[in-house]
Amino acid sequence: MAKIVFVGAGSTVFAKNLLTDIFLIPELRDSEIVLQDIDKDRLSTSMTVAQRIRGELKSNSVITCTDDQKKALINANYVISMFQIGGYKPSTVIDFEIPKKYGLRQTIGDTLGIGGIMRGIRTIPVMLDLVSDMESVCPDALLLNYVNPMAMLCWAVAESSNIQTIGLCHSVQQTASQIAEDIGVPVKDVEYVAAGINHMSFFLEFKRRDSNNMVDLYPKIKQRGNLQAPYRKITEANALSDAVRYEVLKKTGYFVTESSEHFAEYVPWFIKNGREELIRQYEIPLDEYPRRCEEQIQNWEQQRLDLEDTTKELQVLPSMEYGAGIIHSIETNTLRQFNGNVSNQGLISNLPSGCCVEVPCMVDGSGVRPVSIGKLPLHLAALIQTNINVQSLVVEAILTGNRDHIFHAAMLDPHTSSDLSLEQIWSLVEEMLSAHADMIPVELR
Repeated sequence: MAKIVFVGAGSTVFAKNLLTDIFLIPELRDSEIVLQDIDKDRLSTSMTVAQRIRGELKSNSVITCTDDQKKALINANYVISMFQIGGYKPSTVIDFEIPKKYGLRQTIGDTLGIGGIMRGIRTIPVMLDLVSDMESVCPDALLLNYVNPMAMLCWAVAESSNIQTIGLCHSVQQTASQIAEDIGVPVKDVEYVAAGINHMSFFLEFKRRDSNNMVDLYPKIKQRGNLQAPYRKITEANALSDAVRYEVLKKTGYFVTESSEHFAEYVPWFIKNGREELIRQYEIPLDEYPRRCEEQIQNWEQQRLDLEDTTKELQVLPSMEYGAGIIHSIETNTLRQFNGNVSNQGLISNLPSGCCVEVPCMVDGSGVRPVSIGKLPLHLAALIQTNINVQSLVVEAILTGNRDHIFHAAMLDPHTSSDLSLEQIWSLVEEMLSAHADMIPVELR
């Protein structure tokens, strides 16, 4: 029986989705589950929800909860990380509001840009504490990381620990479904190859099996791109334009895996000070992540009551996440393919060795085996490198305590550098480090 530990289980809805995936698989139904979080109230809600899912799916699983991370990890086989350091308040508010004073606007701010840099500085030390605890009490466990900034975190872990780590994101499989819908092809008939880095992978192949032949679907995708950009449903009341990704497709020839609102702030072309016509043209949702946070906070109390109310039906539907399938493959020696974030050990030959890349992976009873891609198209590798530059400097700043590299990271960030002068960047970083002082290493304050 596998022991699966959820670190940051107070992320109740996400934990619910992953637990549902686990309990929907017969071979995993009796797994030992440990929920851990430092927020005891959120943890209590997650525990209640977990017990409801167990009952609904007729599992005999033993489920416990604790706020003690090291205790939770003892003899774990799998560790799933899903925490956010600093929360919406104060950290996300700081990440958005201080840059606005300098004229620097963001959409999501969790992966790159000045918001992603600061989130990395807050989060990497906590992740390194987690793997240190794992080294003590479960050195052979597999860490399944869902925390952003994904590439920075996985890179830092690979540089400083022997803990097996795989970064998991749903952008590849979700985008594949979106593209299939755009061109009117059932996603179950689609086969693809995607590679790059997290939130900046590209579909190198996108094909449909027709009898015994594989039909290239890129001509249909490009044809669809010549029409008005589709909208992606976010909530019942909100949808976002996909104009950015289709514009990138036109100019590069390849479809990027991350959403338009994310991708817009990873490059210098779309969000520019004094260029409001670009914001309108591409319908870029500035401050989108704070909007989602405010909405979630507003709805949380009612959502919590609904999740805990045993008189109300609890939906137990599978998610698009990879985690449960990976665990099942290892436990039962069942071969699966997924896209994962791993250290670049010759996997993409024209990206730096040791950086974190997102590539197809195979998994079975022998573990996870990343697939070598070879060379990316030169222009894609060059574009991706602009993001890797920032990631490498943030990781180095944390691992060495070199405070200057935080400034260098912001200086080289494509979006930040396109809008601000060097003097503005230095002032911005100083102000943000000061505002985040309680949540970052002493040497970086």
